[in-house]
Amino acid sequence: MSPSATRIVIVIITAAALLTGRAAAAPEPPETRVANAKQLADGLRFQQGEITLRSGLAKIKVPAEFRYLDAADADTVLTRIWGNPPSGDRTLGMLFPANAGPLDPDAWAVAITYEENGYVKDNDSSKLDYDDLLKKMKESAVEVNKAREKKGYPPVELVGWAARPRYDQAEHKMYWAKELRFGNDPESTLNYNIRILGRRGVLVLNAIAPVSQLSTIEHATPSILAMVNFQEGHRYMDFNASTDKVATYGLAALVAGGLLVKGGFLKVLIAGLIAAKKFVIIGVIAIVAAIKKFFGKIAGRREPESSEQT
Repeated sequence: MSPSATRIVIVIITAAALLTGRAAAAPEPPETRVANAKQLADGLRFQQGEITLRSGLAKIKVPAEFRYLDAADADTVLTRIWGNPPSGDRTLGMLFPANAGPLDPDAWAVAITYEENGYVKDNDSSKLDYDDLLKKMKESAVEVNKAREKKGYPPVELVGWAARPRYDQAEHKMYWAKELRFGNDPESTLNYNIRILGRRGVLVLNAIAPVSQLSTIEHATPSILAMVNFQEGHRYMDFNASTDKVATYGLAALVAGGLLVKGGFLKVLIAGLIAAKKFVIIGVIAIVAAIKKFFGKIAGRREPESSEQT
């Protein structure tokens, strides 16, 4: 690893430690943390081709421009490299661009989970008013942030849609993006969401990236949508009204986090962050955004030296 690359990784690990409160609990020098993180990253087993998720629930066909990590390796990235709370057994895996890994400054990833809350009816898809929904979500976020700040956490502002919700009626796939801002941070972060509806629940795909990479994620979305599908017996069309559970919410609540009627789209996300009991995608986005910001500053100061060392 070149000296300039080592400096970049030190910034990444230090940023993650500061953001997760681990700096004080980790007395080892930055170089040791870098070596540990690099060892973990080098041990990741990236896969391509056809992969079955959760004993036949779904299938993912990973093309050459992407790489997949299984649940165990995804947990290593999220908890041991990026420093997020453990996710239990919810994470099914992660997708990375083929040319980037978790320690690369330009890396972005898609975390895959599954929520088995029942069959989500989509008969209201053509009637949804997303401007009104956004207004209600913003109002809910204000109320939730009051409790958040009382606990010593910075507020999370919902700036608006980074990409308005779109629903593919034929494929039963929905995708949208929210622009978020943490505290006084001048740089917004991206919460890009893909939902694939199935017979008994929803495949949840969340992109982890700063808002500056919105165009990159948008460009990749068609490929991501095409590569992940429920298998026969679990598909939306396989729903049996006489035996299968119907979800208590529809597409609007799915976009709002499934929690609009319970007082805010951020409610469960924030509760999870405070209690540290489950994976919170918003926390990963914050870490990646901070890493990119720190990297940008370092790169700006070190540009002549970096260009000489390869």
